[in-house]
Amino acid sequence: MYRILRWTVVIAIAAAMLQAQTAEELVRKNIQARGGIDKIKSIHSMRFSGRLQQGSFAAQTGRDAAAPDMVRETFTIQGMTAIQAYDGKTAWQISPFEGRRDPELLGEDDTRQLEELADFYGPLIDYQQKGNKIEYLGHDTVDGDDAYKLKVTLKNGDIVYYYLDPETYLEIRVEKMQYIRGAVREMFTEPGSYKLVGGVYYPFSMETGSRLQPGNNTKITIEKMEVNVPVDKKLFQMPEKGGALR
Repeated sequence: MYRILRWTVVIAIAAAMLQAQTAEELVRKNIQARGGIDKIKSIHSMRFSGRLQQGSFAAQTGRDAAAPDMVRETFTIQGMTAIQAYDGKTAWQISPFEGRRDPELLGEDDTRQLEELADFYGPLIDYQQKGNKIEYLGHDTVDGDDAYKLKVTLKNGDIVYYYLDPETYLEIRVEKMQYIRGAVREMFTEPGSYKLVGGVYYPFSMETGSRLQPGNNTKITIEKMEVNVPVDKKLFQMPEKGGALR
């Protein structure tokens, strides 16, 4: 009996090691598919502009980002621009469409979302140093197509599922589950139309939505992207009330 138990433990440990190696291998192949770790880390800032479409609603959108954890998003309609930004410590917004033209701090839900978006290189790069954990969950399907499925548990407890194309190893779907005040917030993104910018592949099409709101997806089509552009850190910092927008 003891011998059987011992071999059961050995097999369980070996299986766990094999899964870890498989997860590591998929992360490595994904990084290589994107351009390789050296190319990825040679990029320190990024700026894009494009179009956002949700049903009949359309807007111009843009994003500025800088390593390691700063991001600013804008949405412009009929000359008015809404802003959400995170400077590595503080998340804030200006929401003129709701009649609020002064900057204000974001609530916990939106702050969590911006904090995760601000991770410039993404949760797979240096995941161990960030306190993230990865698991390989085997094969799954996305719109009938085969995909490798990775589970990433972030340091804060949120979970991100990556679906990788078995031929290119690039992401074709990313699902996120956020746990905030005991509630679960689910969303997905389907990136596509990858293009090479600065030696790294970036998606130029992103469709986002939630299973709880089927048919209410938002699509962003990137029209222009630049990397390693000069970015003033003040761009991400919350301005004083009545101050000029930077």
